[in-house]
Amino acid sequence: FAVNPFGVQGDGALIEGANITASGFIGGAVVGREQPDLSPDYVFQSRGRVTEWGYEVEVRIPFKSLRYQPKQPQDWSLNIVRQVKHSGFEDSWFPARRANATFIGQSGNLIGLAGMHRGLVMDLNPEATAKRTGTLGASGYGYETGNPQVGGNVRWGVTDNLTLNGTVKPDFSQVESDAGQLAFDPRQALFFPEKRPFFLEGSELFQVPQGLIYTRRIVQPVAAVKLTGNASGTDIGFLSAVDGTFASASGSDNPIYNIVRAQRSLGHGSRVGLAYTDRIEGSNYNRVAEFDSRLVFKEIYGLSVQLAGSRTRNGGVTTTAPLWLSQFTIQHRVWGLRSLFAGISDDFRSASGFIGRAGIVHSYVDPSWTTYGKPGALLQRFTGDIVVDGIWQYQNFIHGRRIQDQKLHFNGNAALRGGWNIGAGYFVESFGYDSALYADYRLEVPKSGGGLDTIPFVGQPTIGNGEYIVQVGTPQWKHFSGGGFFLQGHDENFFEWASADLLLLSVDLSYRPTERIRNSVSYFWQQVNRRTDGSLVNVGRILRAKVEYQLSRPLFVRLVGQYVQDQTDSLRDDSRTGAPILIAGPTTVTRTQASAHNNFHVDALLSYQPIPGTVVFAGYGSDLEDQDAFQFRGLKRQADALFVKLSYLFRL
Repeated sequence: FAVNPFGVQGDGALIEGANITASGFIGGAVVGREQPDLSPDYVFQSRGRVTEWGYEVEVRIPFKSLRYQPKQPQDWSLNIVRQVKHSGFEDSWFPARRANATFIGQSGNLIGLAGMHRGLVMDLNPEATAKRTGTLGASGYGYETGNPQVGGNVRWGVTDNLTLNGTVKPDFSQVESDAGQLAFDPRQALFFPEKRPFFLEGSELFQVPQGLIYTRRIVQPVAAVKLTGNASGTDIGFLSAVDGTFASASGSDNPIYNIVRAQRSLGHGSRVGLAYTDRIEGSNYNRVAEFDSRLVFKEIYGLSVQLAGSRTRNGGVTTTAPLWLSQFTIQHRVWGLRSLFAGISDDFRSASGFIGRAGIVHSYVDPSWTTYGKPGALLQRFTGDIVVDGIWQYQNFIHGRRIQDQKLHFNGNAALRGGWNIGAGYFVESFGYDSALYADYRLEVPKSGGGLDTIPFVGQPTIGNGEYIVQVGTPQWKHFSGGGFFLQGHDENFFEWASADLLLLSVDLSYRPTERIRNSVSYFWQQVNRRTDGSLVNVGRILRAKVEYQLSRPLFVRLVGQYVQDQTDSLRDDSRTGAPILIAGPTTVTRTQASAHNNFHVDALLSYQPIPGTVVFAGYGSDLEDQDAFQFRGLKRQADALFVKLSYLFRL
């Protein structure tokens, strides 16, 4: 539960060690404690005001928003953290040291709590949504108005520590659209966070290392039920959902999801957990069983372990495959260590989870060293680290064959007086050829006797990289804050499997002219050029702007605009022959063609919400295609939609 000096709310959940993954980018030096997941949304009251000596806030959290054991008296852990935005420092009510593997384990205690009564928790929340959608078809642009959709939600506090949520035909039209992403490494799946209210409540109870529970796999549920809480000192979460038929491979079956998660605190930041997921679609299924634990010992040492197995039946063929992970950390005030050893089998499937990249064994060691400046000095803190990272294809590792990707990263991060943060790094890498990624590639080469021939594409065994990165973060000023990074160097050109010149630029800016208006702008630029002649292979740019205006406490307006450019040249074998690249289909082989897409998306939302659950939403969204990138000339509408949603909360 968080508030600013004016009482504006924020909320989230922190489960230490739950966000470990065996795949992904290992970047700059890591400093500070783990940050909370800000997706969950809790109901509480808050007020705040600025005074002559600073500010004061008051927070009122109803017992209905908490889960706790029925026994009395009982003890609760508590800590209060004050973030000093202009300097980047944190003050905690109960002393917390950097030389500790857990922040939660250093909380204070409220002792002897008694007389707590949650009362009856019964919320009925019927809702109705009307939509009008437009699409560009062969006969021109046309609109379709469907029947209003009626659904609803129910929330029942079964006991003081167990809550049952149910939903039927939920509508999530008011949820903000996902921020655009560009794929650089095609082997790595793109992750989009959960934003839908039903799945956010109690989401902290479903957090599992390596993302084995990912509720966005449930696309548009027909109905769902969720039980969350604590029983006999164990946090539990159960979710069951029936998805729409369009989310199935056949188009006629309703996928059924069952997800169970249980975890128990062992004290001082240690815990142990179990998870089980099940997705059934017709005669096919995917089941995953998992065990994980995090142990904190001698204050500064942390050990995380995970074991999982999947069983999948698809088209009459059944496969079983393992997943495993171990992570060891040392968190000293001056020096630290992160190390990982994890593997995901080629056949491991998690239809209810998110696996960024399967079929690999990943290991890294990341020692770090930190020094601190004197109070008031320009340099407040500096952390440097060296990452030694390696990835094997799973079968190559099992059979003792060569490593695929190797990385050596040198990073530094400095916190300066006044809240500035500056980082820099230099990366030395080597990436190995992945034949499965280019199985459909062919080359068009001249025959010795004249004419053209089609031959398989075989890339060079390895590509060496060298690049530098610079990162900057501003203080959290009253009206403005920002940050970003710039990366440039030689990196792999995955489009043609050749060494290329890579440029990445990311900028995030936030401007708050008044207490009621929040503006944010983000810009991402990714460009790949051939090293042989400097010609363009691919350029992608995403510009996203958001304006939020709180006209009054219940009345809110949000406007989001996003422009995505994606331009790719016709491909060639740039590393060896220079021959054109062709793509083999089931029956034909076609030469790659240059392409360009310039999409502009706009979302507008008006929200009137006098109390949580009782709300009127009106929104409009549109997709337009631009002829030339960022010219806004000749914009052609591709699709749009208008919706009105009414919802009323009956609280018994």
